[in-house]
Amino acid sequence: MRFKYNLLFLVCFVTNFFFISSVNASPSLGTPAPQFKGIDSNGNEVSLSDFQGKIVILEWTNHDCPYVRRQYMTGNMQMVQVKARDIGVVWITIISSAPGTQGHVNRRQANKLTASRKALPSHVVMDPSGVIGKLYGARTTPHMYILDTKGTLVYKGAIDDKPTSWGKIDAGTKNYVLDALSELMAGNRITHAATQPYGCSV
Repeated sequence: MRFKYNLLFLVCFVTNFFFISSVNASPSLGTPAPQFKGIDSNGNEVSLSDFQGKIVILEWTNHDCPYVRRQYMTGNMQMVQVKARDIGVVWITIISSAPGTQGHVNRRQANKLTASRKALPSHVVMDPSGVIGKLYGARTTPHMYILDTKGTLVYKGAIDDKPTSWGKIDAGTKNYVLDALSELMAGNRITHAATQPYGCSV
């Protein structure tokens, strides 16, 4: 009898594990990026399909996360945003923090944060239900994704190779997003197309 209960528990555990994994699974590289619609910080509907023919960067953020704060306080994220904007990239910042959790803000607060940090996203999409985050398997803040002009996912992972929440970002830091953009624009294969994301949990 005990064996049967143990076996039943194991089956349920494994089933739940794979169910949770599939729900939060990140889309595969080289496949069409999941389509989504959301409301941005200005109250406008934003649809991924609006940006067909453009390179799109998705950035998951949480302003209270030390890893995110480091990127913005050093000006690193803004620098990447400027370089992306200058080559016509659409930058969508996504806030998937649920009400009552770290990083949750309303639309007015989101716009205030963007202004105070001198950030340059094309849109800040509010995702308090976490639907978009689950669609992409976003696990950390920051968590970065790049879509090519065909809407194909070509990069997913960390902003850079220094998984720390403090200190300056030195010249030796490898910025995966900038490197991926450079290779993509040159028509080359992205060398580090999937990297380990780091930061606070989404």
